[in-house]
Amino acid sequence: MGGIYWIASYPKSGNTWFRTFLENLQNGGDRPAHINELSGNSIASSRSWIDDVLGVETADLTFDEIERLRPAVYDWATTYDSVSYHKIHDANRLTSQGEPLISRRGTLGAVYILRNPLDVAPSLANHNGSTIDEAITALGNPDYALAGSEHRWHRQVRQVLGSWSGHVASWIDSPALTCHVLRYEDMHTAALESFAAAARFLKLPDAAERVAQAIRFSEFSVVAQQEAEVGFRERPSRAERFFRQGRAGGWQAQLTPQQVDRIIADHGPMMQRFGYLDASGAPV
Repeated sequence: MGGIYWIASYPKSGNTWFRTFLENLQNGGDRPAHINELSGNSIASSRSWIDDVLGVETADLTFDEIERLRPAVYDWATTYDSVSYHKIHDANRLTSQGEPLISRRGTLGAVYILRNPLDVAPSLANHNGSTIDEAITALGNPDYALAGSEHRWHRQVRQVLGSWSGHVASWIDSPALTCHVLRYEDMHTAALESFAAAARFLKLPDAAERVAQAIRFSEFSVVAQQEAEVGFRERPSRAERFFRQGRAGGWQAQLTPQQVDRIIADHGPMMQRFGYLDASGAPV
């Protein structure tokens, strides 16, 4: 019997980087996997995946009707012959019927990729084609959702994220879920140890040589060059490019002191919990 390991994150936190690593790790080939040829494990909110499993057109359903049906899609994963790895941006929450959106029966566990919200804000602004102030407002909005317009068709169904802090807590503090936390910053500064630990959690090869090669094949310079040459099919139309900087700490040159203060005011306790603030509440 199979099931799903979720690769979960708030948007612009390193999910695509980690999925590229997974592709290279599983392939074990002698050249980098291409960003447009990552394994076909759909994002949890994929409308086509949901339609195929349910045998209905979700375009004809309301947001709440789709949400009530989504757990059944992930339950279906228990009929797989193998384990699959799926990206997800939804908060780990209950549907309007009080049922876990992420099926407990179909879920094997989750890697939660965590990134400093000071860096998420400018990256999200670029991704959404918005101002940084608008992105900061989204980060603090308990009702924030993707694909949430009822007047426009999306390839993905609505995803309720909530605030950044609420999103993080919904995954890492869930008592019913085995969750491995992977900090974006550690993916840079302690790459081999961090990626190998995540691979072990996912029950994938974790030999140092193989992990190191998968890391090299997934470096920012590699994927950015691939995007520059042929584009990236996951790039939103509002963004000039998907792979923008690929580093930690860029917020120091991009945020005003007032913007930093807003983010800390909204997310200070969670930031301090994961080492993004020092004991006095100042960014580190």
